[in-house]
Amino acid sequence: MSTVLFALAGVLVLAGLAGTVLPILPGPPLVLGGLALAAWADGFQHVGWPTLTVLGLLTLAALAIDLLAASWGARRLRASPLAMAGAAVGALAGLAAGLPGLVVGPFAGAVAGEYWASRNLRTAGRVGVGAWLGILLGGAAKLALVFVMIALFALAVAV
Repeated sequence: MSTVLFALAGVLVLAGLAGTVLPILPGPPLVLGGLALAAWADGFQHVGWPTLTVLGLLTLAALAIDLLAASWGARRLRASPLAMAGAAVGALAGLAAGLPGLVVGPFAGAVAGEYWASRNLRTAGRVGVGAWLGILLGGAAKLALVFVMIALFALAVAV
């Protein structure tokens, strides 16, 4: 029975790694679920609640990065508050549309918000690119957090 649970935990972690870079799957929560399942399958002998709590906090941080990355990228280019709000709304709306939505949503939201605020299409386009770069950098940070989660789990098992 525990072999099946460990195998399922491995599948969840692998799906979570894929979901960290593909917006179709909720990557960090799947990784957390897989690691928690592995800890449970082991009877929490190596990985306990303190480690799982830290992993949960890292998961929340990864999700926050996902939601805030587009508005951060727009803000770095001195975007208006409307552009930052548009990038965040576009990111949320884009999640429902998968990869194309995740690419287009924050860009379109930031462009629409900045254009509404400044009536300057060139500035709006520049802010949209900033939002998209924020998403790219946010994805890299999210991936790094997921690898930190896996490393912490492995360290707890090894100790």
